[in-house]
Amino acid sequence: MDRRNSLAERDAGGGSVHLAISDLQRLGEAAGSSGTAPTIFEPRYGGISKRDSSNTNNSASPSPRMPSSSFSGTDRAPEKKLTLFALRLAVLEKTATGIGALGFIWATVVLLGGFAITLDKTDFWFITIILLIEGTRIFSRSHELEWQHQATWSITDAGVSSFRALRSNSLSMMKAVRVFFGRTAVSSGKNEEERAESRYDHGDSGRTGLQRKPTRIWTSSDVPLLTYGNWLFLSRNVSKLLYWLQILSATACVVLSLMKLVRHDYGDVAKGDMDKRNRKSALYIFYALALAEALLFLMEKAYWEWKVSYCKLLEKVNEECELGTSGEVSIQRFFYDSYSRCVNGSIFDGLDMDMITFSTELLGSSSPDEQLIGIRILRQFVIKERFSEDTLQKIGTNISVIERLVEMLNWKDPQQEEARSNAAEILSKLAGKKQNSLRVAGIPGAMESISSLLQTSRTSGGAADEIGEKRIIFDRVDYGFWTFNHLGLLILKKLARDHDNCGKIGNTRGLLPKIVDFTHTGETTLKDENVTDTHIQTVKRSLQLLKMLASTTGATGKQLRKEISEIVFTVSNIRGILRHGERHPVLQKLGIEILTSLASEEDATERIGGTGGVLKELLNIFFNGGGRVPEYNQVSGAAGEALAMLALESKANCHRILKLKVLPQLVGALEIRALQINAARILRNLCAYSGDDMFDQLRAIKKAAPTVLKAATISAENKLQEVMVGLASQVFRFLTVGESTSMFEKAGIGESEIAEALMRILNKYQDPHIKVPRIRRFAIELAIRMMDDKAANVKIFKSLGLEMELEGILETTSEIESFNIFSGTTGLSRHKVTIHSLVETALKLLLQTETKTNVGEEV
Repeated sequence: MDRRNSLAERDAGGGSVHLAISDLQRLGEAAGSSGTAPTIFEPRYGGISKRDSSNTNNSASPSPRMPSSSFSGTDRAPEKKLTLFALRLAVLEKTATGIGALGFIWATVVLLGGFAITLDKTDFWFITIILLIEGTRIFSRSHELEWQHQATWSITDAGVSSFRALRSNSLSMMKAVRVFFGRTAVSSGKNEEERAESRYDHGDSGRTGLQRKPTRIWTSSDVPLLTYGNWLFLSRNVSKLLYWLQILSATACVVLSLMKLVRHDYGDVAKGDMDKRNRKSALYIFYALALAEALLFLMEKAYWEWKVSYCKLLEKVNEECELGTSGEVSIQRFFYDSYSRCVNGSIFDGLDMDMITFSTELLGSSSPDEQLIGIRILRQFVIKERFSEDTLQKIGTNISVIERLVEMLNWKDPQQEEARSNAAEILSKLAGKKQNSLRVAGIPGAMESISSLLQTSRTSGGAADEIGEKRIIFDRVDYGFWTFNHLGLLILKKLARDHDNCGKIGNTRGLLPKIVDFTHTGETTLKDENVTDTHIQTVKRSLQLLKMLASTTGATGKQLRKEISEIVFTVSNIRGILRHGERHPVLQKLGIEILTSLASEEDATERIGGTGGVLKELLNIFFNGGGRVPEYNQVSGAAGEALAMLALESKANCHRILKLKVLPQLVGALEIRALQINAARILRNLCAYSGDDMFDQLRAIKKAAPTVLKAATISAENKLQEVMVGLASQVFRFLTVGESTSMFEKAGIGESEIAEALMRILNKYQDPHIKVPRIRRFAIELAIRMMDDKAANVKIFKSLGLEMELEGILETTSEIESFNIFSGTTGLSRHKVTIHSLVETALKLLLQTETKTNVGEEV
């Protein structure tokens, strides 16, 4: 049968689902709040959040998100404290520099230019020494930030906390002196590199044996400037030398200036000597300017040390940013960058800096250390609630950053594992927003990069062909394959919310077989009480992703279902979960829902039914649901829906189900509340599509007639009433005239009561209803069966006004009544007989009876 080529748009939710029964409890509560859960047998509006609740992130009890307005500016951006600190330092620095420039001009133009010959000898040399000292300090200051900037990305104890670092590093200083005078510089450089490397390792990484590979370029902090004395002249230590040179210069300037200002010994000025009359005032001005500049500089350094060493501003900001021990380097480098901007440009340039922009700039660096600093900051800001929204917004609008993150997914070097893992985690968060997911998927090669995260030890039709040689290398270290598998599947799930992204996933070479391969799990794993969640979590995520892909609509969905069902491991992997996954009902439910979606294609329906044991396992799960805890009824309900779908318009599957001798159990399930709706659907499809060769075997369904008639007549639940009326119309096929009479007697319901119940249904649903789209069709079918069975029933219906109701139905028919099943708002599996034809048949029966009555009266 034609399964329809076009399906309705169906999204799929991201996130992860834990293995706890509480997930099913939440699903049950959500379904209970709206009456009954939506199924494929009724059209549905809205997004995936309503349709595929099992795919939502239920990994933890959701906590109410604190509105962003509840955070103050410094709470949401702790680095603002550093930019403000940098601004204040820059004000002092530029003021001191301006005064120093004025003093230098005053000395060169006024004093040395105008009074050089008449100056006292001591004043001449004091001025000269001060100018040389200030020149040295200015030169040191102009280059100090450059050296400090280079030092901060490789070590954590240089630059900012110079006083504290010098005190704390006294032992290492003595070791350096010994190295300088005797030991080789190579070992010292190696030790420094090992210390720097250890600072970049996470405390929980457990991979301290990794060593960084040498690169083709120098690390700036390890450059030996001279052949001898390597440690002393390493660039990482030059900033310390320049720092102390400035302090000593400023102190000397203060001492010399104060000496001259206190003594006033500027030489005697002879009365009437016009060349020396302004010399004293000029010298006062110069020494005052020199003193003011030096004091401002020392004030800046004192303020610096007060905030950094005593108030521990950097440590506090690092704690507020929650960057951990590795964040010390990040915070220091951020501060130096901000301060450099304030000093070298406008004092307000540093205020434009923030940690997000800073980290994204580092991502584009060619230095592995800088890349690691940047990706660590981004990852931390993305996972923290108060930073997440702003961070994702900034990253999401920066295509170059997204491209860089996608590129990092391809890094296979074990030493780049942390950066790769962080990039994957950031993308998994970024893909959570639809607009961002479109940008991620729109990057050329993005799907291939995400696919590279999925590495398995099994091969399924080329799923792991590209692992080969790489795995030999990776197996030498404790590489986090499972982490990358989880993140890769999570990214794909979030991307799969969009219809076009599903098509891209399907078109990525080798990706679908990889996803299917992750659904494989063995009996031992599923039944072991002490099994870790790692493998189970991977299976669960892959099932969620497959469910989303299988439920995609349109031509894309049709092609995806075809490709998924054609992978030879798909159905057999799900069968293993159904057979051995009693401890993991969420896995079973996801697997069953995949089969239900695949069954909307005729070829897939036959493949599923033809796979040994699938129908049997579905029936076992279905029958076990009624007597177990309510949470398992969710799985049982899904199994019943899958069986109804597999039996729909499939003669072969109907025969397979009947050969399992389950007809009595299905009839008995009509008495169990948790099973009766799906049992009725399965029985109706068996009766409708098994064919005449199974007619005798299906006669046993007559035992269900009283139960069916009672439910069809008195049921207050709309969906139950719909399926029971539909089943009743099929049961009448197997009853003779005498049997139908005894059936009504056994049920304790008269034929007139059934007719009245049908009329109430037609009167209640004068327009098609989204929750029970087939109820009017089934009511008309049952009325036709009853009128065909007995002429007396025609008179009953006629007296109840059936003709008028049927004429009203002709005016209100809709496409919603023309289909057996739905995908979203699109109908699938069109009924062979239209509702117009059914109405015309019923009207014809009423008219024929009326004609016979009139003829009899004339005679």
